[in-house]
Amino acid sequence: QVQLVESGGGSVQPGGSLRLSCRTSGRTFSNYAMGWFRQAPGKEREFVAAISRSGGDTSYRGSVKGRFTISRDNAENTVYLQMNSLKPEDTAVYVCAGASSGSYYDAFDYWGQGTRVTVSP
Repeated sequence: QVQLVESGGGSVQPGGSLRLSCRTSGRTFSNYAMGWFRQAPGKEREFVAAISRSGGDTSYRGSVKGRFTISRDNAENTVYLQMNSLKPEDTAVYVCAGASSGSYYDAFDYWGQGTRVTVSP
């Protein structure tokens, strides 16, 4: 069993920045590919970014490329999402996820509870 706990959400003005963290426990963190998803009010959950086990490969949805950066610290069992140049359309609950297969091309099978991000003037 893997536990994922997100932190770092909050309210920010357009153009601002936030850094989300997701700390994991329970299994060997470095065995898992990790990802961030988000769900805006009234919308389906959508993929935001993912990172390979080593951190050497990443993937982003198009609308966040160049603004968001996913990274991980395997020694700290933590994955991060640095979000810059935030826009109102980035408002959502951001959820951390882990893929026990080790590949972010496979289904994510562990999920956190989420942290809320609100971007408004």
